[in-house]
Amino acid sequence: MAEQTTAERAAVLCDAARSGDRRALARLLTAVENHTEVAEHALRRLYPLAGGAHLVGITGPPGAGKSTLVAALIEVLRAAGRTVAVVAVDPSSPITGGALLGDRVRMQSYASDDGVFIRSMASRGHAGGLAATSTSAATVFDAAGFDIVLLETVGTGQSEVEVAAAADTTVVLEAPEMGDEVQAIKAGLLEVADLVVVNKGDRPGAQRTAAQLRAMLVPSVARADRDPDRPTPKRPEVLVTTAMTGEGIPELLVALDRHREQTRTGETPAARLFRAEAQVAAVLAQRVRERLAAPAHRATTRAVYDAVARHELDPYAATDRLLALLDEGPPDRG
Repeated sequence: MAEQTTAERAAVLCDAARSGDRRALARLLTAVENHTEVAEHALRRLYPLAGGAHLVGITGPPGAGKSTLVAALIEVLRAAGRTVAVVAVDPSSPITGGALLGDRVRMQSYASDDGVFIRSMASRGHAGGLAATSTSAATVFDAAGFDIVLLETVGTGQSEVEVAAAADTTVVLEAPEMGDEVQAIKAGLLEVADLVVVNKGDRPGAQRTAAQLRAMLVPSVARADRDPDRPTPKRPEVLVTTAMTGEGIPELLVALDRHREQTRTGETPAARLFRAEAQVAAVLAQRVRERLAAPAHRATTRAVYDAVARHELDPYAATDRLLALLDEGPPDRG
């Protein structure tokens, strides 16, 4: 029998994953994380089939309790009979590139539950709180039929705005008395929030923190010269939870469902365009990196980087030179 082509292998994996084969799903996610050709063929096949799941991004500073909150949400979702997938992104070792905290201890009790699939991914140096392949992994879970996909970011703080482009609903966690209030109201992370959750609600100051956030998180008045292609500012709902005990988690799920329904009926074209632009830009950036690292370009690319390192070439001229190099011929993916 003739050997299967890459496209055929991808199709077999996709069909098996969509029929409930968890081993095939795991293999597909590994291919996605490793940027293989099988993954690209699979994603081309799966993308038109996605769109049914609710993608929820969960972000916030370290220590706010993101993993504990995710575990508590899984419990409530499963009690409601809903299937849930988790993409948990961990910081990478700068030496090996592996995830330092890949073993999600708090979620291990769900490892044998067929209605739950948890995938830890290393950020591999990718900025923005997600791994470069997090959105692709979410697409795989979406097309595989999961009701809700939780995207848990690295947890480095204010830089993690990329999750808003990947998720239907962005949840930002805060904890009581964590840093000064000026830090809490910085534009950036909280600006992209659809829901703000003050976790560890059993601590002193939790309700005060929530009240301050409700007062502070008021969208600025739209200016006449505001870019019409940017999403309009929003006022996120503020909730209080104690993930360790489950207090407030059912209310959080109600808020998530309410926001999901609102976006289904009221999401603006500008918001949809913003998300699509971010997704395409991420793939474009990955393609550029791959082409520059391909055998045909590797030596020239390294020489340009060396020239910048020696201050013989400025970064702008280097960028122009590398873009001209890519213009010379078709992609060589090595």
